[in-house]
Amino acid sequence: MAVTSRMRHVIESQQFSRALLEELFARAEEIKREPHRFMGRLAGQVMAALFYEPSTRTRLSFEAAMLRLGGQTMGTDNAREFSSAAKGETLEDTIRIVSGYADVIVVRHSEEGAARRAAAVSDVPIINAGDGPGQHPTQALLDLYTIRAELAKIDGVRVAMVGDLANGRTVRSLTYLLSKFKDIKLWFVAPPQVSMRDDLKAHLDEHNVPYTETQDLDAVLPEVDVVYMTRIQKERFTDPAVYDAVKGIYRIDKNAMGRMRKYGVLMHPLPRVDEISPEVDDDPRSAYFRQARNGLHIRMALLDRLLS
Repeated sequence: MAVTSRMRHVIESQQFSRALLEELFARAEEIKREPHRFMGRLAGQVMAALFYEPSTRTRLSFEAAMLRLGGQTMGTDNAREFSSAAKGETLEDTIRIVSGYADVIVVRHSEEGAARRAAAVSDVPIINAGDGPGQHPTQALLDLYTIRAELAKIDGVRVAMVGDLANGRTVRSLTYLLSKFKDIKLWFVAPPQVSMRDDLKAHLDEHNVPYTETQDLDAVLPEVDVVYMTRIQKERFTDPAVYDAVKGIYRIDKNAMGRMRKYGVLMHPLPRVDEISPEVDDDPRSAYFRQARNGLHIRMALLDRLLS
């Protein structure tokens, strides 16, 4: 997917230029500041949500975004079980049918590349809401927007990505977006079983973005502006023994927060399991609930740009 000012589908973070990101963030700010101006903007339009994997925040924030813009929603929560996929229908055939009913389709699927396959046959815009361990571009948009809101900048930030980096589609998508900004430095904190994949590291090398790979979270915490925690994704492991070897390896508690910078930001795409203790929820540096709320305005801005 080429970077363009006119979007048709939203499949991967590489599509977004810095100028387009700034435009979306400005539109999200305008929506947050003057929501009444956007009421009814998408009246008469329908969003279909096809979720082959579980979702809470992404599904509901997309539905809320469409409804607040005056549109309507339809879809299924467990499309693998409660759609014709259970009868053996291909994703391509499902998309061909649903694109005749809706003006935009939001797809979450367990297979990497599924959103691209959907876009190849769809008559309406496809939005990738997560394709297995591939990407989750709209999560990355709200993550980047959150960094900007919390630190008042993106250029020059130091970010630690922590946890399951091999399977973490959110960290992949966010890293691609961060590479479009100046003077970024990244730390990839993970055990070797779930370290960042080579394709993304090659992208950073190509764009001269420095990164450090380490397993030592304690040493990294004082060095960074943003700690982006992720859970070890049990559902992505085919060998339970490998999962057992890495689960619970990193945890942020009050002691860990004491090592972070005073103006640092703790983020998480959620859901969390045991990698962030609830005891730090009240710390002003814990931004993960604000981060989730930002998804509404970013997705409103995205839908408005695609459909209005």
